[in-house]
Amino acid sequence: MLQPVINETIAESSYRRIRADIIFGRLAPAQKLKLESLKESYETSISTLREVLNRLSSEGLVLAEGQKGFEVSPVSVSDLKETAALRLLLETHALEQSFVHGDVEWEAPLVSAHYKLARMEQVMASGDTSRAEDWKRYDWEFHQALISACGSKLLMETHSVIFDRYLRYQMVALSYRGDVAANEHQQLLDAALRRDAETAKRVLVLHIQGGVEHALARGTLK
Repeated sequence: MLQPVINETIAESSYRRIRADIIFGRLAPAQKLKLESLKESYETSISTLREVLNRLSSEGLVLAEGQKGFEVSPVSVSDLKETAALRLLLETHALEQSFVHGDVEWEAPLVSAHYKLARMEQVMASGDTSRAEDWKRYDWEFHQALISACGSKLLMETHSVIFDRYLRYQMVALSYRGDVAANEHQQLLDAALRRDAETAKRVLVLHIQGGVEHALARGTLK
């Protein structure tokens, strides 16, 4: 998930903006990415755009088609399931490690992240989807906080990339599961504060599988 960065380069700024636009669906799945149009929209050079799009291609968010140019990666049921399975694999391992090493300095931002997410879930439950991006940002922050004491920067970075790919599917389907998801987040927080990794892993399996099933039930993916 993208966070504000001070004094970033033009290339980094363009990367972050285009990446966010793909994840949040402002650049639609399978949309052709014409360099001239992007140059105007993102106010950057063709060479910078090529660099950015090749970088996004390595993350699976863009397809590089040789002489044909670039397009936003399409979505599919099979890719959603594969992405969800990989997220579960990474996150359950990271949870275990984080619960072992986490201390009070870990607990405080975790509780804060859950508070913000819970408040936004109340907004979504009211039927107001105008702040869907805030909802997913706080969702990302909570799950990152859960695993932030895992002790592996590489694991955190890899999980973040996969989580964002999973998040894109949720934005495409605009899939909010209401009290079920909110209760699962509360259970994850409670398990974390008890350092109960086994319960947390069971809840996480239900949480991710439930998200996939809810997205598929909407029929927006083929």
